[in-house]
This record gives sequence, C-alpha cells and structure tokens, in this order.
Amino acid sequence: MRISTITNWAYGITLVLTVLSGLTFILSSRSLHSERAAVEHLLALDKLAEDLALGAEIRTDEARLYVMRGDARHLAAFHVAEAEERRREAAISEARALGVTDEELQLLERIRKDADELDVIEQRAIEIFRSGDKAQATAILFGDEHYAEHADLIAATEEFRKVTDRRTETDLRALQERSDLYGLIARISLSLTAAVFLAVLYFILMRRVAVPLRHMTGIVNRLANQDFAVEVPRDGRRDEIGEMNDAIQVFRDNGLERARLDAERQRDLLTKDLILQMMHRVQACEKLVELADVVGRFLPQLFPHLSGCLYVINDSHTALSPLSAWLEPKGGAERIPVKDCWGLRRGRPHVSKDAENDVPCAHIGQTDLPSLCVPLMAQSDTIGLLYLEGSNDTGSAVLDARLYLEIIAENLGLAIANLQLRERLTRLAVQDALTGLLNRRSLDQALYTLTQDNESRALSCLMIDIDHFKRFNDEFGHDAGDIVMRSVADIVVELVGHDGLCYRFGGEEFTILMLDKDPASAQRMAERIRTRIATSPLTHRGRILGTVTVSIGVASCPEGGTIATVRSRADLALLQAKDQGRNRTCTEANRSEQAEACG
Repeated sequence: MRISTITNWAYGITLVLTVLSGLTFILSSRSLHSERAAVEHLLALDKLAEDLALGAEIRTDEARLYVMRGDARHLAAFHVAEAEERRREAAISEARALGVTDEELQLLERIRKDADELDVIEQRAIEIFRSGDKAQATAILFGDEHYAEHADLIAATEEFRKVTDRRTETDLRALQERSDLYGLIARISLSLTAAVFLAVLYFILMRRVAVPLRHMTGIVNRLANQDFAVEVPRDGRRDEIGEMNDAIQVFRDNGLERARLDAERQRDLLTKDLILQMMHRVQACEKLVELADVVGRFLPQLFPHLSGCLYVINDSHTALSPLSAWLEPKGGAERIPVKDCWGLRRGRPHVSKDAENDVPCAHIGQTDLPSLCVPLMAQSDTIGLLYLEGSNDTGSAVLDARLYLEIIAENLGLAIANLQLRERLTRLAVQDALTGLLNRRSLDQALYTLTQDNESRALSCLMIDIDHFKRFNDEFGHDAGDIVMRSVADIVVELVGHDGLCYRFGGEEFTILMLDKDPASAQRMAERIRTRIATSPLTHRGRILGTVTVSIGVASCPEGGTIATVRSRADLALLQAKDQGRNRTCTEANRSEQAEACG
C-alpha cells in the first residue's frame, strides 16, 4: 500500500478518533451536568417536602401558642404560615416538571393532604378557642387525632425523602456509569489516536521512510560518484519508496548501459585507431612479406580471441596459399582450392559452424569452431582470403568482428592487388620477359652500385653466348629459338643458385655476376654450365633440335680492385673463346693484363 494512502487512512482514523474523543468528553460532561441537575432536583424535592412538613410544624406551633397564650401575633403568624403552606401545596402541582415519579407524586399528595387535614384540625381548634372554649381547643391541638395526623405527615415526608433519595441514587449511579463509559471511550479513543500516531511515526516514518532513505542515500552517493557496480536491493513494495527504489534501479541500469556504451565506444575507437595504424603500415609496405608481417602483428591486437590466416590466390586462380598466420588456427590449411571455400564461391563473407545455420566450408576440416571466411577483392577480382577462427567460448566474437573484418579485408585486397601489380611492373622493368632473368638495365644498375660501394668486394663476371643461335631460328623457327633461350636460362639459374646473379645481356648473350668468389671458382662454374648445356638435348614439337653449345668468357676482379671494366674484360674473353672455335671457356689473356686492368 502506498505511503500516501496509509497516511491518509491514518489521518482519517486519527480525525475520527479525535472527534469520537471530543464527543465522548462532551457526553461525559453532559452526564456530569445531568448528575448535578439530579442532585439539584433531589434537593428541590427534599426542600419542598421539608418545607411542607416544616410549614405544618410552624402552623401547629403558632396555633398551639395562640390557644395557650391568646396572643394575636401567633394567630397572624399562623395565617402567614398557612399562606406559605398554600403556596407550597400549589407547587406540588408543578412538581412533575421536576421529574418526579408517580410514586413520589402520590407521596407529595399524601403530604399535602396530611398538611391540609392538620390545617383543618388547627382551624377548628382556633375557632373553638375564639368561641371561648380554650380547654377543648387545647385538647384538639394536643389530642390523638392531631398527633396521628402530624405523625402521618412526618412519616410521609420521611418516606418521600427515602424514595427520592433512592431514585436519585439510582439515577446518579446510572449517570455515573454512563459518564464513566464515556470517559473510558474517550480515553480509549485518545489511546488509539496516540497508538495510530506512534504507529505512523514508527512504521511509516521510521521503518518505511527513514530506514529505506538511509540505505538509498549511500546508494545514491555511490551512483553520483559513477560507481554503477553498487547493487540496488529489490523492493517489492508498491509505494513511493518502492517507486523511488525502482527509479534508482532504472538510473543504475541506465548508468551501467551508458558505461557499457562508453566502454564499447572506447573499444570501438581503439579498434578503429589500430585499424588506421594497420592500414597506414599496409600502405607503406613494398612487399607481400612485409604486408603479411603487419597483418600478423595487428590482427591479434585487434581481435585477441580470434586466430586466423591470410591467403593469396595463385596466378591460375585455382588455389590459395598462406601468406601469414597468427594464434595457430586449427582450421588453417596449407593449400585451399577455390572450390572448397563458400566465401570465395559467393564473393561474400561466409560464416561456418555458427550454430549449424549454414553450410561449412570444406577447407576447415573436422573442427567444430566457428569461423569466418572474408574474400579479398579488388576491381571485382579475387585476390585472396582472410580466414578468422573463434572458439566455443567466444563464438559471438566472430560475428561481432565481422564489420571490422570486412573493412580490413577491403583494404587488404586493394593493398595486395597494388603490391602484386607493383611486383609485376617491377619484374617487367628489371626482368627479361622471355627467360625470366634480370635484364640489361638490372646488370648496369648492379655494376654501378658495386662501383659506388666504398667497401669493394671480390667480383667475377661470366659472359655466355649461345653458339650458332641463328641456325635454330632459321632451321626450326623462332619458337624453337625461344625454347633454346629459356632452356639455357633455366640451366644457368639452376647451377648458379645462390652463388651469383643471372642476367640476359641481350640477344643470345647472358651474364653472371659472382660476388666474393675467386677466379678458380668462377672458371669451374663456367665449365659446369658449358658442360650441362652441351649434354642437354632439346626437342621442339617432336623434333630434335640438336646439341646446343655455349662460349663463355670469364673475368675477375680481386677485392679492392676496379669493377668498372670487369664486364668488358669478360666480353673480351668471350670473343677469345669464339675465336678459338666456340664451345669453350676462356679467361682473361694473362695475369699481368688482369692485374694491370684491375690496378
């Protein structure tokens, strides 16, 4: 029940009890007044009866004195008393207004009758005395008849007094009991009023208002200090305090929600800041390896509950290979056929193992962890795949991160496409399109760099020329000539490996630069290349092209020597090899010339 309702009820009850107390006090006062009136009536009736009896006594005395003394004054006093007696007797007729009962009225009539009879006897005695018979008059006034009438008058008066006393006592007792009852009711009403007041004061003000407010004060102070972790006790009361408690609970819930939204906003800002940092570094990458390292560093910071892999598609657009991985994903594969990923098929992000609501990708294997495949697209072309994997406890993290991952995937797709395009352009600029070897520009740049290097290093240069190359073009066509060029280039790259750099100098000529190698090592390498080429038969469209041979010129520059002329000196050695019949390796003319050139 609401406090206002309880207060109103308490006010109403208090008002009713107060009015009842006032009424009972008034009735009690009126009872006291009635008691007083009853006593006054009793005194009036007793006085009336006493006056009648006393008047009769006075008349009797005056009549006797008159008869005995003959003094006219006593006769006058007798008549005065008689007149007074008549007035008292007339008052008897009005006694009913004093509240006398029938019995009392009968007794008053008896008293009046007895007084009248005494008056008759005394009048007769006075008449006899006045006629001169004093003795008879005396006998009448002191005789038995007069005594009997006088005694009867006294007895009636006494009985009347007893009856009125008894009635008055009964009335007074009833009035007293009624007054006591009203007083009791008044006291009870006052007690109940006090009890209601104390109950309202204790149970309402203390228990239902003061105590809850004291508890709420601490809660409100903590909420004012942004301490939304405080627990607001549940209060099922449907009153103002309960509504206030509910309002505080709503305030706390709103504060928690606001704190949660602020925390989410901070996390969102942090995430966006990390994504921005990541995109800045991705844009600054010059190689896919660098991009893979950036992705592997930032994605675990952005999504610590998600492991994953970054895949790039091969040139034939049939499969993907991993470029980077983080946090050891269980569903990551070393090679993913394009047809095994629903995300790549649809060109849209695809969620697998999410409450079994969608078809899982085949490449995730038997793992039951939720995962997300986000295709990397650029200019409507598939570039790669961003694979993210959650855990059973953080399955929702995959869906929560989906929007950010799509933004990241869009930027990664463009970045990877730009890097791949840059690499292709770079290859076109520095590589030979036919053989895949570095071109003449790269050779010149390498020699220039070595020339400008303050710390000159030992360098050997091999110049290779295919013998009678024009014969292959003339006899088998230019396609056969291209096969010969590529075959020689493949053999050179295979044998040189990491020991040097291979270039296509131009036409059918190739160049090899070997750093930190002595002339003997360079000459052995040249012989290995010449021998392998000469012993590797070639065919084209089912036709045997015959034996391919090469002539090789070798020039070396010791550590600290001049590098600028090493290529030209190797070219001279190549000319010497050709002059000596081809299919051979020649070094510089003699050691003295080599030392002079390098000095």
